[in-house]
Amino acid sequence: MNKVMSRTVQPRPRHRPPTRRDTRRPGGAPPRTAARTTAVRAQSPRTTPQAAAGQPRPTDLFADRLLAVLSGQRPVHWMLRHTAGRAYDDLARLAERGPLRTRGPRGIRPVVQDIGYYVAGEGALEVFARVATGDRLRAMAFRLERGEDLRWRCTAVETGPV
Repeated sequence: MNKVMSRTVQPRPRHRPPTRRDTRRPGGAPPRTAARTTAVRAQSPRTTPQAAAGQPRPTDLFADRLLAVLSGQRPVHWMLRHTAGRAYDDLARLAERGPLRTRGPRGIRPVVQDIGYYVAGEGALEVFARVATGDRLRAMAFRLERGEDLRWRCTAVETGPV
């Protein structure tokens, strides 16, 4: 006895499935567009040219990257391409001590609460950030310099209590 198993082939739909609607948005609110979010960012008093073009600020990116390394969420070598000079050695020394690691119950991750910066010169920013871990506040400061390839690199990093 020969059994033949056959499956009817279902044709693929030629249209795209309906997209998920954002249930958090009120019914009459207009959808978000790139032009609208850029205009809102351009009104911000601390806008850098990168933020006006719709890109995240280098200060925010580096604060999050450094926090991930100093809190133990990422290895130190993750920042190797993003540092210059002695900053990598300083970062490795700081990461050994784990100044921003959580000491209390698990699940509480440090977050960047506030960021400010000072334009130290052409292509140089000195950034300071307040890092919160539960009810504890710490300070993190770093310097960013723009290289000849127009990429930002961290050239110094420090941490301390607030």
